[in-house]
Amino acid sequence: MPRDPLIALVGKPSSGKSTTLNRAIGYLQIECACARVGVSDRCKPNYGSCIDGRRSVPIELLDVAGLVPGAHMGKGLGNRFLDDLRHADALVHVVDVSGTTDAEGKATRGYDPSQDIVWLRSEIVRWIQGNLMEKWGSIKRRHVAVKATAVETLQNQFSGYGSTTAVVARCLDKLALKEPLQDWSNETIERVVNAFTDEKFPTVIALNKIDHPDADKNIAKIAKQQDPNSIVLCSAISEVFLRKLAKQGFVKYTEGSDFVDTKADLIDAGDPTGGDLKDLDDKLSTRIENLKDMVLYRFGSTGVVQVLSRAADLLGLVPVFPREFDGGVSGLRARGQGQYGGRCLSQSYGGCADGVCGDGGGAEGSGG
Repeated sequence: MPRDPLIALVGKPSSGKSTTLNRAIGYLQIECACARVGVSDRCKPNYGSCIDGRRSVPIELLDVAGLVPGAHMGKGLGNRFLDDLRHADALVHVVDVSGTTDAEGKATRGYDPSQDIVWLRSEIVRWIQGNLMEKWGSIKRRHVAVKATAVETLQNQFSGYGSTTAVVARCLDKLALKEPLQDWSNETIERVVNAFTDEKFPTVIALNKIDHPDADKNIAKIAKQQDPNSIVLCSAISEVFLRKLAKQGFVKYTEGSDFVDTKADLIDAGDPTGGDLKDLDDKLSTRIENLKDMVLYRFGSTGVVQVLSRAADLLGLVPVFPREFDGGVSGLRARGQGQYGGRCLSQSYGGCADGVCGDGGGAEGSGG
């Protein structure tokens, strides 16, 4: 049975990783099929929630132990980190873009967070490469003796990282290596490991603490060095704060949006009851206004919902709505991998294949 995709949050201590992983945030936001066919009032998910056609699909997250330079040699919680990492399908690297914590998560000033991105990836590559080189001699001898292909030999070594033959084949296709495996130099092996890391652990770079005064210059530098499609700007603590206020009845807030309404806002908009929200004291009102100015209006959202959406995009996940239920539920399916992740999409719609239906036509029934 295919397992649900697993997204691992990685980063040094004090980067905001645990805040980003807050239990209330482990949901992928999608448009529910019920909204497309006008049956939102009948949508009752078995898992997650659906509010006005906006679906919160649970997605499995893993909080990986804090990483520091030298983890591949066992420094800090390195061994635990790397052992956890092997189970992940995608990574979210939470980076403290404020520059107020050093490489080990200790308080400082003026630190360059772009270094965190470089050394964290280096730790992963050196871990995999070190494991490979430790037995490279015997790997080469067996490769020649059994007349295996490079894909077969490497898959035997990389299977412990959750790899598949298809993943290894894509890596080698991209490199287009001409030399036989037994003749590979150390430089070629490093290229192979780097390609494997890219393919096996696609990574979202979540630049956290964007509301800090020093964040702008650090964001600009990182944007020049990294693929812009891999970067998401976020303020995890702002998201947690807004969700807490919404739960307590002080504001009206939709996760991932650029709007937050107070009682006064709703009254000004024509709702005499103010949405039945609670009154705010001056301190709380000022804090909300500052958050609007520094985060929501400037960046369009807190970015936390977008982090998980970007990770799902990297994995090629699409919503799947089964037409008939046999006790199981399906939520997200990885394109081309036959994997299922998330859970509980309530309406079936679109053309069916392998017992599930992708994005498409009309909805039938309710359930998961």
